[in-house]
Amino acid sequence: MRWIKIFADKNSALKKLEENKPKLLLIGEKRICLVMRELKFYAVSDRCTHHGESLSKGKVNFVGEIVCPWHGYQFSLQSGREWQERCADLVTFPIREEHDGLYIGLS
Repeated sequence: MRWIKIFADKNSALKKLEENKPKLLLIGEKRICLVMRELKFYAVSDRCTHHGESLSKGKVNFVGEIVCPWHGYQFSLQSGREWQERCADLVTFPIREEHDGLYIGLS
């Protein structure tokens, strides 16, 4: 696994991300949906596995699922699982906080 620095520190991330508001993160050709929820950071594939819409255009519901803006499919930010198992799970990416920054793990 390759770890890539995405923020200088947690405070930088807190300033750039809004609670429960998805943000698109581009790393090379990878499109990743980044979410801060309850001061924790989550990263999932930005592409909905149902019809391919960008999840960073969606919203986060009250139980911590990213909701696709096209058809309302709901995916767990932690596991990537679609709550009704109607389509494939999302790829999830680990986030690690170190003394010198916030990192995302890519395989």
